[in-house]
Amino acid sequence: MTMRSPWLVALIAAVTILPVGCRQVSGTDRRQLNAYELDDEIHLGDAAFEEILRSADLVRSGLDFERVRRVAKRIAAAARRLHPEVAGRFDWEVVLIEDDEVANAWALPGGKMAVYTGILPYTRNDDGLAAVLGHEAAHAIARHGGENMTRQRLAGLVAIGAALASDPGDRELVSGAATAYGLLGEPAFSRAQESEADELGLFLAADAGYDPREAVSLWQRMAERGGEPLEFLSTHPNSETRVRRLEALMPL
Repeated sequence: MTMRSPWLVALIAAVTILPVGCRQVSGTDRRQLNAYELDDEIHLGDAAFEEILRSADLVRSGLDFERVRRVAKRIAAAARRLHPEVAGRFDWEVVLIEDDEVANAWALPGGKMAVYTGILPYTRNDDGLAAVLGHEAAHAIARHGGENMTRQRLAGLVAIGAALASDPGDRELVSGAATAYGLLGEPAFSRAQESEADELGLFLAADAGYDPREAVSLWQRMAERGGEPLEFLSTHPNSETRVRRLEALMPL
């Protein structure tokens, strides 16, 4: 019987043991592989936020500033109501960054959010902005950051294993481990997360008192921009698929 290399045994053990980090995504039935504790995610998110703010050109007054703060406050309150076990531990904060060339928004683990002025022509109103902020807040609530970092760690182990494996059977084991834990097919995985954030974000916006139907109009406006896809949409499902899914979730 062929003896496995010690490094291969350690690799397979690491990939096999990590499922103890499987967690339930708040608000969905999906199980995710996330080896990070929520406090660790929050710490990393806060540190990243502070680093970003050092070089960001912040908008600190004006109608756009007030709109972003008003909508974000209501989205955060809805998040605490719908997902208290996660969002209730976040110290929510939002900033508006002056950059008309960037049509984007984001939320970090821990509830730190940013909106770039370049996305405001697409949101147009409070309901559209709520769709964006609800979507981004949903990423943090669903703990996609910790999930992605876990996948990156495992993918790194798999890449090392594949590079060092000389025996075909060893390479097959490494490939099988990668497939079993979804480390292959990154674009499809990213789109699945984006669809999950679309869904959770829709309910956040509705609970915050905004019209969820505006989400459909927002995505249509953004998809019609032309040229290269917006950064905000780069890993999303195609616009037609998104619109169909969102319309199916709308209240009658």
